[in-house]
Amino acid sequence: MFQELKDKKIFEQARKHAYAYSDGISDMDVFPSEENIENLKEFDEPLNDESTEAIDVIDILNQYGGPATTAQTGGRFFGFVDGGAIPVSIATKWLTDFWDQCGGLYLTSPINSKLESVCELWLKDIFGLPSQTVAGFVSGTSMANLSALCAARYRLLKNQGWDINKQGLNGAPPIRIIAHRQVHSSVKKTLVMLGFGSDNIEWFDADEQGRAIPETIPTLDNSCLLLLQAGNVNTGGYDPFAEICPVANKAGAWIHIDGAFGLWAKACNSLKHLTNGMELAQSWAVDGHKTLNTPYDSGIVMCADPEALVTALQASADYIIYTDQREPILYGPEMSKRSRALELWAVMKYLGKQGIDEMVTSLHLHAKRMSEGLTKAGFELINDVVFNQVLIKCSSPDLTKSVLASVQQSRIAWCGGSMWADIPVIRISVCSWATTAEDVDKTIALFAKAYKQANSN
Repeated sequence: MFQELKDKKIFEQARKHAYAYSDGISDMDVFPSEENIENLKEFDEPLNDESTEAIDVIDILNQYGGPATTAQTGGRFFGFVDGGAIPVSIATKWLTDFWDQCGGLYLTSPINSKLESVCELWLKDIFGLPSQTVAGFVSGTSMANLSALCAARYRLLKNQGWDINKQGLNGAPPIRIIAHRQVHSSVKKTLVMLGFGSDNIEWFDADEQGRAIPETIPTLDNSCLLLLQAGNVNTGGYDPFAEICPVANKAGAWIHIDGAFGLWAKACNSLKHLTNGMELAQSWAVDGHKTLNTPYDSGIVMCADPEALVTALQASADYIIYTDQREPILYGPEMSKRSRALELWAVMKYLGKQGIDEMVTSLHLHAKRMSEGLTKAGFELINDVVFNQVLIKCSSPDLTKSVLASVQQSRIAWCGGSMWADIPVIRISVCSWATTAEDVDKTIALFAKAYKQANSN
């Protein structure tokens, strides 16, 4: 055992399988066939008593695991706002997987500490955030939301003379949670995890595009956590930050913006108007593995109140050794963590500001092309396609469901369903650098065929 590192055979085998997968990605089923899913039963076995040859382990995983993957790194996976992975980021991941860096402390990975600092500066520049803003590199926007709301909870209780780290939640003054009804499910989950309770949310209204209606927001004060979003998960709509944030800041409220995929519009000259005023918030959450197309997992929490974030996520133990360098453990909830900044740095360095602008803009243009083609094919477009989301429906809920099922079963493209105004809809998320105009046209043709067939039944 353990001789494989010296002879490199397993790595050569893994490389061969990976290249074959990459070469075939455009022709493979976007969602695995029933046969390939059924073949996953090969993994249902008791743990073997004796060791298995390492190269056999790789071959088994490739034979049965590869065909049961979604073609997410291809150009026609339009589900769940999942991005692809830019080749330089995959190459970086391969290299740095050999490094296997624990990114919690400077002493466990000086390179991760350094690149977190660099990425933090680049992100503040791209997003136009206040100079004091700090960033934590976490698994995704769900964890970024959790981290930001921990900071908000700390500061809002401090505003009322309560130190949650010492006094806990028992007997603490109330925090008012203010959110509109289109807040993302991950934010609701975070509120429950932090003990706020979903019944305590003070709801305000959203318009037909899922954007906050400012005049329906309750009167705010310094006990309020105001939840806004950059990019509604269905419509792609943006809250009017420039109108809302000055009022909230004057009242002393904490503003958090969930911008999982939509915050990247700020990096585009043609789209940055969507995010006007976002810099006036106190915290932000965004993914790298969505719009920026880094590999999974890659999320970022950014906070303009460093003391609140660091204090809320405090970590102390006799064995933890801090230096005068950046200590990543201070800016996120994990103690042991992946060195995500390595891939994030590689993508940003590779693309540069112009490349990020061009790539993100291309997602928007493909979404516009998709919406125009689907409208011509007879579908009803529900949303204004301001970014990368396309929301459509048919003349009846049953017809919408039938068309969606047909598209999914074709395995030529894949997207998901959702509900909008209590009506079943089809949600198409254009998130991959690999998507081409040909991919879009092929998908439009697929929808048109499914629509025609469903109407003839």
